[in-house]
Amino acid sequence: MLFYRASLPLSRRTLTYATGVIRRHRKTIGSKGRALPPGTQALMTLVYLCKGETFAELAAGFAVSTSTAWRYVNEAVDALAARSPKLDSVLRRARTDRLPHLILDGTLVTIDRLAADRPFYSGKHRRHGMNLQVLAADRPFYSGKHRRHGMNLQVLAAPDGALLWVSGELRGAVHDLTAARIWGLIRAPAAAGLLVLADKAYQGAGEHIVTPYKGRGKPESQKEANRAHARLRGPGERANAQLKTWKVLRRLRCCPFRTGRIAKAIHTLQLREAASC
Repeated sequence: MLFYRASLPLSRRTLTYATGVIRRHRKTIGSKGRALPPGTQALMTLVYLCKGETFAELAAGFAVSTSTAWRYVNEAVDALAARSPKLDSVLRRARTDRLPHLILDGTLVTIDRLAADRPFYSGKHRRHGMNLQVLAADRPFYSGKHRRHGMNLQVLAAPDGALLWVSGELRGAVHDLTAARIWGLIRAPAAAGLLVLADKAYQGAGEHIVTPYKGRGKPESQKEANRAHARLRGPGERANAQLKTWKVLRRLRCCPFRTGRIAKAIHTLQLREAASC
C-alpha cells in the first residue's frame, strides 16, 4: 500500500475545536487507554467528512484497524452533531435579528445500495430494476423527484444563503412538504411570526410559507411575482451547496440513518470555520 501527504481546506481553529469536543467527551465518559489521542481522532473525523474516504482508507492512513476507525469517527460525529443549532434557538435568533424572511429547502443525499433494494436485483439481468408488477411505493428510499435512492434533509437558510439549521434524515420517498411537517417547519415559523420562502413542493403549507404560482398561462403579474420570488429564494441554494462541499454527503456509503447526524456535525464545523475567518 502506498501513502502520501494530503491537505484539508480547513483552518487550524476548526481542528482545535473538534479536538476540544472529543477531549471533553472522553472525560465525560471516563475513557482511558485510547489508540489515538483526541487531536488525531479529530483529524481522522475531518478527513472522513471533508474527503469522504472509506473507513478502510482511514484505518490505513492512521495505522489503526478498520473497526477502530469506524468507532472513532462515529463517536466524534455524534459529539459534534449534539452541538448543532436547535430549531427553537434559530427561530428566536432570526426574530431578534429581524430577518425579513427565511428560506426553506430540501435536498437528497445519495446513498449506496441497501439491503432493502435486494428484492429489486435481477439475477437474470445482473442489475437492479423494476418489474412492472412491483409498485414503486415498495422502494422507501427512492426519490421519484431525483430518480435515485437517498435520504431527505430539510434546511433553513438566512436571506443571504447562510445555513441556519439542518434537520434529521427521512427516507428519500418522503415528500418535502411531509418532511417539513414532521420536523415542525410549518408550525414553528408560524408561531414565531416569521415569513418563509419555499419552492412549489411546499404549496399548501400555510400563508406564512410563500411559494411560486403554479400552472401555465399565468398573467404577467404572477410571472413577475415568481421572478421576484426566485431572486429572493435563490441564495437558499447556497445552504445545500455548503453541505455538499463536504464530500461524504455526495454519496453516503455508511448506514443511511446516520445522514442527519453527519449533516449536523458538518453544520457545527461550518459555523466554527466561519467564525475563524
